[in-house]
Amino acid sequence: MLKPRKRITKKELKQDQLVTMYVKTTEFLRNNRKVVSSTVTGLVIAVIVIIAYLNNRNSDNLKAATELSQVINLFDGGAYQTAINGDPTRDIAGLKSIVDNYGGSETGERAKIYLADCYYYLGDYADALKYFKDYGGSDRLLEASADAGIAEVYEIRGDYAKSAENYDRAASRDSKNFLTPEYLIGAARDYIKIGKRDRAIDLLERVKKNFADSPYASNLDYYMAEAKVE
Repeated sequence: MLKPRKRITKKELKQDQLVTMYVKTTEFLRNNRKVVSSTVTGLVIAVIVIIAYLNNRNSDNLKAATELSQVINLFDGGAYQTAINGDPTRDIAGLKSIVDNYGGSETGERAKIYLADCYYYLGDYADALKYFKDYGGSDRLLEASADAGIAEVYEIRGDYAKSAENYDRAASRDSKNFLTPEYLIGAARDYIKIGKRDRAIDLLERVKKNFADSPYASNLDYYMAEAKVE
């Protein structure tokens, strides 16, 4: 459970410290401009700007996390349209708003996956694809989830080549991801459909070797037999 009040207080404290540091630094530079070179002055100001930028990103991440924690129950309950738009009567921001306001933060990027999922479940595959493709966070599991989401949309559209490519990419993100065997089988299934049977067999053999106990491997023999049929 997030504790936004406590964390915001810490963040505000850091902001106060940043302001204090900025004031002291600029005052020193103003009083000692004759002995401080322009190069040093530029470096100091650059450092201040970088710190301010990072501080602002952390602040956005905190705000996004707080708002995402409030809307997530709507998503889990299947209220996808309300999750997208939010609920003003309960002061809950929607996923679209979180993405628009904090999309550059890690939590804002996480919200993109939830937003894309909402559109997917509502049958709006164009917007689902848009936000799956737009994910720019650093979480490898979410990168894989975005790739798999893209693959699913292309599969629904009948573009099995692009679907296989994206499932393949999802599987390559992290071998320890428990969904990796599902992605491998998805890629193999689509490679079979476009006639790339050797690639499909390679992926299915990988599932058999590394993920035999996974529930996603239950249809492994079926797909293996299908891949070997000329």
